Amino acid sequence: MAVLLLGACGTQSKESSGDDSWKKVADEKQLTVATSGTLFPSSYYNDDNKLVGYDVDVAKEVAKRLNVKIEFKEYNVDGQISSVNRNEADFAANDFGLSGDRGKKFVLSEPIKYSFDSMIVRKSDDSGIASLKDLKGKKAAGEPNTSYMKIAEKYGAEPVTYDNATNDQYLTDVANGRTDVILNDYYLQKMSIAALPDIPVKILENVYFNANHTGFLFDKKDEALKEKIDGAIKEMKKDGTMKRIAESYFQTDVSVEPKEKITETVSPD
Repeated sequence: MAVLLLGACGTQSKESSGDDSWKKVADEKQLTVATSGTLFPSSYYNDDNKLVGYDVDVAKEVAKRLNVKIEFKEYNVDGQISSVNRNEADFAANDFGLSGDRGKKFVLSEPIKYSFDSMIVRKSDDSGIASLKDLKGKKAAGEPNTSYMKIAEKYGAEPVTYDNATNDQYLTDVANGRTDVILNDYYLQKMSIAALPDIPVKILENVYFNANHTGFLFDKKDEALKEKIDGAIKEMKKDGTMKRIAESYFQTDVSVEPKEKITETVSPD
């Protein structure tokens, strides 16, 4: 009898132990998700002025499988993180990874995208960059407090910060010399350049680093909700839905680890 009772205590649900994050969503029958609406192809507005994107579409499919509605709220990166921390959003969907202090308070879902990092430079002269060491004295573009900007500054680049700017602004500023380089996710950069082929920028070849994965960003205390979301994501991977969504945006299945072997790891700290 004692063994049975101990076993029952060990398997109590997150809700019974005080975590009502899933119960709240289930009762309201709605997920509230923080995103940017400006990050192609993860979260952006299409030609019909509809919010779409890889992270957005995965979140919509998760909500469908959990039989709840979904509402998106748009913020810059800091705003998305704050909205999750303040419980204004259930999670954030905007190509999030974990690094530095962020890992102390937040967790990621089951991975929805595997990738690595790269740099966008000018086509004409590679912005004078052939390696990470060449970032010294260059102007690096990005949102403040991201791991990419911290890496650029670590190598001596001068930060030029933007607040939820669109990709065409970022790329145009590199092309015209206002900035020199953008550090970010390889697949996001590849798709952005393909979508704006008239802007004379490119990804710096063979300078790749930081193999990584991204997912939805949760507050650490919301374990019950994360478990439900993870379950839906795993189902989507198993039945091929995740592969279909990934290929529709990236022309490759980013929900599995890439073939490229990335050996260089650069900490933002």
